[in-house]
Amino acid sequence: MTLLSVGGLTKYYGAELIFKDVSFQVAKGDKIGLVGVNGAGKSTLLKMIAGLEAADTGILAPARGTRVAYLAQEVRFPTDRTLWQEMEAAFLHLADLQAEITALEPQIADTAAPGWAQAMEHYGDLMAHFEHGGGYEIEPRIKRTLHGLGFTEAQHHQRLSQFSGGQKTRAALAATLLSDPDLLLLDEPTNHLDMQALEWLENFLRGWDGTLIVISHDRYFLDRVTKRTLEIAFNVLEDYPGGYNKYLELKAERLERRLKEFNAQQEFIAKTEEFIRRYKAGQRAREAKGREKRLDRLKRDEMIERPKEQTKLRLFLDSKLRSGELVLALEGMVIGYPGDRRQDSEPRVLLRADGMEIHRGERVALLGPNGSGKTTLLRTLINELTPLQGAPRLGHQVVIGYYAQGHDMLNMHATVIAELTRVSPGLGEPAARNLLGRFLFSGDDVFKRVGDLSGGERSRVALAQLTLLPGNLLVLDEPTNHLDIGAREALEGVLKEYPGSILFVSHDRYFIDALADKVWYVEQGRIRQFIGNYSEFSEHQASTPQPAPQPEPRAEQAASTQPSSPGRLPPTNEEKQRKRRLSALESEVAMLEQELGRLRSALDKASATQDVQKITALGKQYVELEQLLAEKYQQWEQLAV
Repeated sequence: MTLLSVGGLTKYYGAELIFKDVSFQVAKGDKIGLVGVNGAGKSTLLKMIAGLEAADTGILAPARGTRVAYLAQEVRFPTDRTLWQEMEAAFLHLADLQAEITALEPQIADTAAPGWAQAMEHYGDLMAHFEHGGGYEIEPRIKRTLHGLGFTEAQHHQRLSQFSGGQKTRAALAATLLSDPDLLLLDEPTNHLDMQALEWLENFLRGWDGTLIVISHDRYFLDRVTKRTLEIAFNVLEDYPGGYNKYLELKAERLERRLKEFNAQQEFIAKTEEFIRRYKAGQRAREAKGREKRLDRLKRDEMIERPKEQTKLRLFLDSKLRSGELVLALEGMVIGYPGDRRQDSEPRVLLRADGMEIHRGERVALLGPNGSGKTTLLRTLINELTPLQGAPRLGHQVVIGYYAQGHDMLNMHATVIAELTRVSPGLGEPAARNLLGRFLFSGDDVFKRVGDLSGGERSRVALAQLTLLPGNLLVLDEPTNHLDIGAREALEGVLKEYPGSILFVSHDRYFIDALADKVWYVEQGRIRQFIGNYSEFSEHQASTPQPAPQPEPRAEQAASTQPSSPGRLPPTNEEKQRKRRLSALESEVAMLEQELGRLRSALDKASATQDVQKITALGKQYVELEQLLAEKYQQWEQLAV
């Protein structure tokens, strides 16, 4: 059954064409991903389907009686209801059904009344719709949905005006899902969701029997939820029968085929034009004239355009400063916020970290629920916050480059080009313009005020700044937020080639899988460690019984609390994990031995020149590395038994 028919849609904003001649059909039960670069018109198309915007030309024809629910990126609640009241409002359609059912009851009570059979049939239809819509289990459905999206029972009766922006977005998503429409339209629903809520939403949508069109830059989400992909690019829409990865394959095949067709036609045109030039005035002039007419007709009616490809972000990151083998160590650290002595309030402990290390070249993903302290830890590492206990230890010659989630490091009142020259005063305007061009800022875009930019544009400015800052340990807080899929892929590529070390927070599981070789995860207020990427970590978590929640120790007990050991490998897949750790240890040992050899040579040179200061510094490094190497050997021996 066709639920929605779209034909010949064209949309302009002023003189700017957004898209033209967009046509497709949506069948009942379709799960469709709508993709394209930022600004391609995805949100505009979704608003049109929702009836919030009009097309300049074309038709939108939903099937009769189709109920549509739409979730926008920016959420506004018209009233200041509580969270629970807002969820109950999502069931107004069931309240209307209930009113109809109640109104029919006197009619069906009298079996001799005229039209009783028709009234009874209508009553049965209404009851079926009421039951199918969950009319008898409204309260449990609300509780399940709110719990799945990360709301506690204590928040159920809290007013929406007291929630953060992210919480309001999740509340709107919950209300939209509970409304149980025939056609569900979601614009970036994964924003503001942590891993647990993301996985809950994926499972919900996969098991839901309704129809979905979703805009998302989360490739992992698209692959798990959608079975069809619509792409808007260069003002036109193309349809692909598959999820995100299948769409990439089919798109590459289409591009290759169209390029071959274009090249073949160009070759034919060139040969025909050469024939016309050669024989136009000779004995074969009549044949040449006929070919010329056919060529003119081809150029007018059948000309194939060269396939277009999106301009890509051209990122580059380098680390000319080489760090020591040990880059970062967290020992006996307690992260949080100090209490206020004037109000006699205790310190707020968020998490504890002990025995965590990052070595040169490692890429570590930091995972945990929203509010668990991930950003607070990163801000502690860059000395914006002071730990409640302990201190991070940076290795030899380690310099941190930091990317803030909310673009806090940017001056919102400055121009784009001024922000670049602020972090690199000697850059100069021509070099700054050239660099910004790599980040898709051209012409007068470089003079735009940072505060007037979109979230994606601000992300690109922050990334451009990062390329200018010295550093060999990148600390990145949600670097993929606001970036479209193409920009995320470009960032993945450059970070894979980055020679330094990386500690990053991200909810983009595709990004984590592509980059991380180690996971730090927050569990019951402590950071644990897992060797592997997100998919392996997720498999490990699914196969391991989760510990029951434990009460959090008070802040003053931190000193007496025994530090937890780093996360041990589970009994499930133990051999696989043991071999992986052995391999990692062997690589670490090899690097340490290489570094010791380099230091030994440097010490020999310093001894020959009798450079006492250098001998002392190098000797200290040498002793530290020897101790670390001995520890790695011991760990290797324990695992190798």
